[in-house]
Amino acid sequence: MSEIGPLKRPLPAGRTLEELWNHFQVEKALADSLKRADHAERRAIYETMYDELLRRVPDHPRLTRKEPPPSIALVHESRLRLIGNLLQPDTIVLEFGPGDCSFAATLAPRVRYVYGIDISDQRAPGAPSPDNFALVVYDGYDTNAIAADSVDLVFSDQLIEHFHPEDTEQHLQLAHRLLKKGGRYVLRTPHRLSGPHDISAFFSDEPLGFHLKEWTYREMAGLLQAAGYSRWHGCWCAKGRKMDLPFAYFVFWERLLGALPKARARTIAARLMREIVVVAQK
Repeated sequence: MSEIGPLKRPLPAGRTLEELWNHFQVEKALADSLKRADHAERRAIYETMYDELLRRVPDHPRLTRKEPPPSIALVHESRLRLIGNLLQPDTIVLEFGPGDCSFAATLAPRVRYVYGIDISDQRAPGAPSPDNFALVVYDGYDTNAIAADSVDLVFSDQLIEHFHPEDTEQHLQLAHRLLKKGGRYVLRTPHRLSGPHDISAFFSDEPLGFHLKEWTYREMAGLLQAAGYSRWHGCWCAKGRKMDLPFAYFVFWERLLGALPKARARTIAARLMREIVVVAQK
């Protein structure tokens, strides 16, 4: 094992410094292989990286957690605050990265149809599957299983930070292609200035693990423009409230915080814009 670096945050309960350092080193090595890989090689790595992580990090919280994770009902409530005002009985929704598909199942009674699109089927055996829901398993890049210009609302939560930066624009282009004219893509992802938000937070000021890229609003604006979206705005969310705001508001704060020492900027950003929430219209 390499020499353990200085700890930047308190140790989480139930894990030693050596265990945490091993987790960081394993995740960083896998992430580095993704960053060096070309488009074709990344497809293969994406398929095995999480299994490899859990094999080499036996103390990973996913394997050892004794307490239940945060209530799934609270997670669903948080997501509904982001998109609830866009849901109508005739709405067709697509969720990227639905995981166990429980949120998609929650949406189904509210809308006409729900698609989930993911690199694998992660539903529990026997999990309910509404008649107006379909899961599409794809290669992480493209799919012909859903018609172009057929979806009213695309949604993802804590997804794009896991993409190789070169793949993020392609992802936004795919969502744009599937949306009807006037349709919207609502996404939430960690903000770079309040991070890192992966295992790197304990040893680094930059995301070096499975968050291959944590973004800013300024960077997102360039991606959305390149992908062909006609307009977009951000959202400030706190204490159960959501406020729509122009990107200019967030970019202003990014410029101010960017001039501060990282630790100070991170503390302020955690209050002002811990996450990026984007509503982009085709």
